[in-house]
Amino acid sequence: MSSDNRIALWQVLSTTIPLCFCIWGLIVFTSSFILLSFLMAPVFFALIVLLMSRSFSLMHDCGHQSLFRSKRLNRVVAFFLSIIHGMPHHPWSRGHAFHHKYNGNWDRYRGPSALTTRDEYKSKNSSSRFFYRLLRHPILLFPGGFYYLIIKPRIALLLGFIELIIAGSEMVFSDLRHGKCTNLLLFVDTHQSSYFYTREEVYDTVLNSMCLLGCWVFLGSAIGHFYFWFLYFLVMSTSAAIMIAVFFVQHNFPGSYASDESNWSYFKGAIEGSSFLQMPPILNWFTADIAYHHIHHLSERIPNYRLRDCHRANLHLLDDVKPLYLHEIPSCFKLILWDNVKLELVPTGI
Repeated sequence: MSSDNRIALWQVLSTTIPLCFCIWGLIVFTSSFILLSFLMAPVFFALIVLLMSRSFSLMHDCGHQSLFRSKRLNRVVAFFLSIIHGMPHHPWSRGHAFHHKYNGNWDRYRGPSALTTRDEYKSKNSSSRFFYRLLRHPILLFPGGFYYLIIKPRIALLLGFIELIIAGSEMVFSDLRHGKCTNLLLFVDTHQSSYFYTREEVYDTVLNSMCLLGCWVFLGSAIGHFYFWFLYFLVMSTSAAIMIAVFFVQHNFPGSYASDESNWSYFKGAIEGSSFLQMPPILNWFTADIAYHHIHHLSERIPNYRLRDCHRANLHLLDDVKPLYLHEIPSCFKLILWDNVKLELVPTGI
């Protein structure tokens, strides 16, 4: 669980500097129509998507306070990386912490796709079943990824502000009727939002959105807004789809631990409810060894650069960990129901 600032800094720099170079290369090669552009643009696009996968994994480690030794340094670096990914880090990391706390307890946490039970699915009408399957189809990861990263946090922020204004207005009118003066600063300070758990989440989302807006305006003005948004949508959708897919298959796989509240074990949730994704070394690098997900769930304070060593040192204790191979991934996306009687994940056809 010991973090090393030198390794962490090298990981961040060796990811973000090549990422900036590849973004520049993608812009250059997609702005001209020569043969070299048609050959190089896909290369730069693929590298950007892969480097963003690594960047997201590093940001994820910062949320667990494991990448750097200092909590403040983790927060600062996470904020910087969150601008790259367009998603406020602090609210996301709090939700992700809930996942870690209850992984494998399907009464509490139904996975990233909010899966329903087999009985609940059977009680739906045919159109509701169709839309349930449609919304969890892998192809929707692409527009869904852009929504998840870029749109959803801003909707929450907008609705949070609307809620604040309405609640504040009601309090002011109520105080006026009773001849009292409203302390708006105290009201704002004590207001409990339905969309954010803490004030820090609001501040993080506002600051992230302001920085992001500045980047959008600058890059759009530099290369053309239509051109920028076309590339931005493609990159963000693809990178988010890959990140969500990797996260999904690491918990939704054949034989995955899917307990109810009364039988749940945190330890089994980590070991039997997290897969060991078998990938080539180059893909392990681009995902910062997140494939060793069982070790990560045993202790989220272990930084990514120590996961592999922890796994190898404890191989004799890890017989119950499920190795998941790349060719098995399509079968994972079929498991979109929880059988709360047999305590297993099942496809809709069963």
